[in-house]
Order: sequence, then C-alpha cells, then structure tokens
Amino acid sequence: MHSLPYDGWMINPSSPERAADRAARRIARRWPVISGLSAVALAALLGLVVVVRANGLALEVDTEWMDEIIEHRSPVWEIPSLFMNSLGGGLFGVLIVPAVITLAIVFFKRPWAAGYYLVATVLSAGGVQLLKQVFGRARPEDMLVTSDFGSFPSGHVANAATMAVCLAIILPRLWVALAGAAYTIVMLLSRTYLGAHWLTDTIGGLLLGAGVAVVLWAPFAAKIDGERQIAARRRLERQRQRQRQKMARL
Repeated sequence: MHSLPYDGWMINPSSPERAADRAARRIARRWPVISGLSAVALAALLGLVVVVRANGLALEVDTEWMDEIIEHRSPVWEIPSLFMNSLGGGLFGVLIVPAVITLAIVFFKRPWAAGYYLVATVLSAGGVQLLKQVFGRARPEDMLVTSDFGSFPSGHVANAATMAVCLAIILPRLWVALAGAAYTIVMLLSRTYLGAHWLTDTIGGLLLGAGVAVVLWAPFAAKIDGERQIAARRRLERQRQRQRQKMARL
C-alpha cells in the first residue's frame, strides 16, 4: 500500500495510528491519565466529605447558594432552566443526543473519534449512577422538577462536561471549547436553579464527567489525531484537485 513521508515517519494514509504525530503517540504516558484520574478522585472525595462530614446534609456553601437561587427565582429564568433539564436528561439527553453526535462524527469519517465519544459517555453515566448509589445524598426540598434517587453527583452536568471535553479533543477549535464550557456552566446553573441539585453535586458531576473524558483520551489519542490528519490531507487534496480542474478549463 502506498505510503507517504510525514514528520520523519513513513505512514500509511489510511491508518489513523500511523498518521498520528509523535506527541499523540506519547500522550498515553503523560498528563491525561494523571489529571483525569485526579479529577475523578476529587469527585469521589467531595462526595465522601458530604456524607461523612455533613452526614449527607447540605454544606454551608450549598445552603447559601440555594438561598440566593430561591430569592431570585423568576419565570424569565425558569423557562430556559426547564429547557436545559429536558435537553440534558431523560431519554432525549441520555440516548438521542449522544446517538446523534456519534452518528455525525461517523458521517465525517471519524470512527475512532465516534467510538471515543460513545465510550466516554457510557462510562461517565455509569460512574454517576455508581456514586449516586454509594453516597445516596438527598436532593434539595425546593425542587421545581421531578428527579430520580441520589443528588450527588449531577448526571446532567457530568454528561455536559463529558460531551464538552470530548468534542474539544475531537475538534480542537477555540469556538468548540468555548461553546462546550458555556453549555456546561449553563447546565450547572440550571440544575441548581431548579433545585434538583446542591451546588456541590454539580461540581462533583463536572469533575467526574471531565475526568472520564480526559482519562479515556489517552488510549484513543493517537487514533483520534491520526484521523484528524488524514481528514486534513483529504481536504487539501480535494482543494488541489478542484484547482487543477479549474486551471484545465482556462
């Protein structure tokens, strides 16, 4: 099969792992594993602090935040919060949104990236349910929506953080990272506004979701980077082909 020289390596254009640069090859041995596991451990530690020190009750920061939320509740903020509730949870948020994103990534011929996103989403959701069962924290009393058992961590925020980090890795563009960060923050605010979670629940969900996405990035890094470089070369070749066709018509 035809190979091309790239950055000192002989690569197979159809092989994502071979197309990846040296930094992507080494990424599994660097900071993602340590930092991702640290974030997950911090999420679990935060839940432990809530259960052991506060006996499952709200911490002072939780009550102060919730008091501010209740004081400033208004229909103006309730409508977007309810929209975020539907967008990030239930059948739509847990199955439909991840499925659509996965299929969209596959459509752009990025199967490894799609697999990474799908696995990260499943593991994040599984981690949320595990911690909910372990800690069994009660939800706030002033809830505006109906939710399942377990307040810590927030599944909505964990799902949002996982999606934001995964897409920022798959599509390393500033606007993608900013949009993902904004979406996660809005989800965090909406969950506390609706009284579905304490503030520390949402922080725990953010740490868990982002941590899972970063840890899982390590074994997928070379393939994701290779797919991105292959796609870039294909776009460049198509542009050159269109230019040649244009010149031939002149």
